[in-house]
Amino acid sequence: MYKWLDIMATSPENAKVCVMGIPWDGGQTQEPGAAKGPAKIRAFTEKYMPAATDDWHVLDFQPLVYDYGDVDMRGTWGEAFERVEEEALKVMSPSDNFSLFLGGDHSVSIPLQKAFGRRHHGEKIGIIQFDAHPELCDCYDGKIFSHANVAKRALDDVIDPEDLLLLGIRAAEAEEIELLHRNKDITMISASDVFYKGFQECCKIIYNKFKNYDSVYFSLDIGVLDPAFAPGVGTPVSGGITSRELIEFVRYIIKNLPVKNMDIVEMAPPLDSNDITCWAALRVIEEVFSTIDKK
Repeated sequence: MYKWLDIMATSPENAKVCVMGIPWDGGQTQEPGAAKGPAKIRAFTEKYMPAATDDWHVLDFQPLVYDYGDVDMRGTWGEAFERVEEEALKVMSPSDNFSLFLGGDHSVSIPLQKAFGRRHHGEKIGIIQFDAHPELCDCYDGKIFSHANVAKRALDDVIDPEDLLLLGIRAAEAEEIELLHRNKDITMISASDVFYKGFQECCKIIYNKFKNYDSVYFSLDIGVLDPAFAPGVGTPVSGGITSRELIEFVRYIIKNLPVKNMDIVEMAPPLDSNDITCWAALRVIEEVFSTIDKK
């Protein structure tokens, strides 16, 4: 049984947030290690959760979290991803629960987003992806279900181009750039855009795109942060957003948009320095909990 300090619920029905881990890095094409992310984050939550967040909201949300544990990732790639999709659908099923999934490399978002599409079939749904890369490759390094294929698989199986927003992008393959040029309805806010336009203007873009949606999936690759704030990722890219900006974006998005499901991926403890990346991921989780507690 995971502790999450004193905020554990005894059943999903009693929880505001349901958590599931996907310990997998078979989709990483650079440096592995993200499979150890869920265990590391949980270990940190057993030792530390704040009394208040930096907007001076005192956390008083017992019970809040029900943890389903980790998905069994044994078997073939296809078998493991099919299991993730089915298990995630169970987590998403309660209508008023918020689902938080802990990766794992970003490829785990492929079955998670398929489950999201099934759960909210018939609704107007969208995906927000924070990342250093668009992840729009159809096939990368001989693979079609890697961390480089996440957004492309979502476009193939879950959403249309106008339902996708990417933020923090600062590196791309030629085929991804071509796809973005062909699909002008995809909204892309680059890391450079965040720097020049500023937080408030970027929030307006995000809100105006999704304000009339029924349900939104928020996929957070912790590598959206500059490596100074998140060195422990498999594919770091300099020039990312700051941890301050990320915290503010997370707070704004969870508060103002119909986000029902979220993942935090690519945190790789073996690649981390002084646990900097894990602390960043935990800070994001704290902000998610606090914002949901106030809704």
